[in-house]
Amino acid sequence: MSRRRSRVSENRHAGPPVVSGGLSGGQYRPLADADVGRIIDAAMTVLERTGIEVMESPCRDVFLKAGCEGDHTTNRVTIPRRLVEDGLKAAAGEVLLAGREPEHDLVIGGKRVYMGTGGSAINIVDVDGQFRETTLADNYNIGRLVDRLDNIHFYMRPVVSRDIPPEDLDINQYYACLTASSKHVMANAYQPEHVAQIRQMGDILAGGAEAFDRRPVLSFVACWTVSPLRYADETMDVVDAVIEHRLPLVLSSAPQAGATSPAALAGTLVQLWAEQLSGVTYVNLLNPGHPLIVGCVPAQADLRTGSYTGGSAEASVMNAACAQITQHLGLPLYNSAGIAEAKTTDTQAGIEKVLTSLPSGLAGANFIHHSAGFLESMLTVAYEQYVIDNEINGQVMRMVRGIEVTEDSLSVDVIDTACKTDGHYLSHPQTVALMNTEFLYPALIDRSARADWEANGSPTLRDTARERAKSILAEHWPEVIPAEQDADLRRRFNILLSSEDMRPPG
Repeated sequence: MSRRRSRVSENRHAGPPVVSGGLSGGQYRPLADADVGRIIDAAMTVLERTGIEVMESPCRDVFLKAGCEGDHTTNRVTIPRRLVEDGLKAAAGEVLLAGREPEHDLVIGGKRVYMGTGGSAINIVDVDGQFRETTLADNYNIGRLVDRLDNIHFYMRPVVSRDIPPEDLDINQYYACLTASSKHVMANAYQPEHVAQIRQMGDILAGGAEAFDRRPVLSFVACWTVSPLRYADETMDVVDAVIEHRLPLVLSSAPQAGATSPAALAGTLVQLWAEQLSGVTYVNLLNPGHPLIVGCVPAQADLRTGSYTGGSAEASVMNAACAQITQHLGLPLYNSAGIAEAKTTDTQAGIEKVLTSLPSGLAGANFIHHSAGFLESMLTVAYEQYVIDNEINGQVMRMVRGIEVTEDSLSVDVIDTACKTDGHYLSHPQTVALMNTEFLYPALIDRSARADWEANGSPTLRDTARERAKSILAEHWPEVIPAEQDADLRRRFNILLSSEDMRPPG
């Protein structure tokens, strides 16, 4: 079994040179400053006038005890503006999502940008091109692949394990991801009683409860609203358990403009932020300062067909606007990009992915999930697509990095010397010094001459990506969880991923 290679070796095999996650974005601002305030103000008005539908539950009791008004006929709870403002004052401005190794730590907040996986795909295109249902082993194998793709900064559980019983999903999806990659892992839970077990798993991996509190190596996402403006009963019990066990939490809202939110993009943002601000208020009533990340995932309905659309300019500009709003409010953001309606790895997929990933990165969105692997409106992932999206992410992060202007980079002396000597810069010491830092060289995009490309077999980008994925999966079998810890986890929990699935064939 191969061990973890050095970072230099990983970069050589895995793809383009890494542009570090956590760079500061914020260059793209689709909203006028005054309109940011108008959207927030309108969202608070919606909470005061329309409110949130919350069924009889402990959650509803928390709101009513805090001074909200409840209508038992409609089950709506209206939230006064002062309570929302108190929640915003108490809310965490940054959240640490730790990796198993410090180099993979994510500090979520401000304008820092990280890009990673996400979703709940039910189909996959395997490395041999086979289209099939997703399995538990896919969560492990995609994790191994992502572990070697440096421009994918975190590992959010990407697929539903359709080959195991529902009661075993929660524990096993976390285990499969955590044992595959040393990057931060995020997933969800379907049953609230499993949250304590997942926290226990995190404590074991971190070296104890106090160590986990300092460096949480796993976190939760909860799709707690059903747009428009209704809490999902079955999810709120999970949310309460996550808060009780002091686990980092994302509350994700995903309205579709024209279907589950207004067709006006500004109206969708108002409704989305009414949902989010109600969540900020609720979480901070239960535990002021809890490590909460607001989850804004707006999309649209294609009004010709009613189908979900996430790979559009409209979805892209709304996601960027959410980054601008969270920066104004001082909140950390979970955002979305890289969604494609394309059914296969083709030109359409490339257009949709760049169209959505670049604006979110340039806007300074913090935790950009869905940025790798997805096809078919999040129903399908493809191993080769992770490799391609890793390259896209690297180029996006290079654009986020921007242009460094210093006395040296202004190059006045360099220009003078070149113009008065040989008239070019190829051999100048500055060129040699900067060739591996100023420029990001793609690993998949072919810049060779046609004759060289043809001599190499005329490979397509998809061909190259598929071979890269095959190579990584054949070679990279990380031992992220030490054997003693792994044995402890298997004693405590019903771990279904066979040890045979976690070592190379033969």
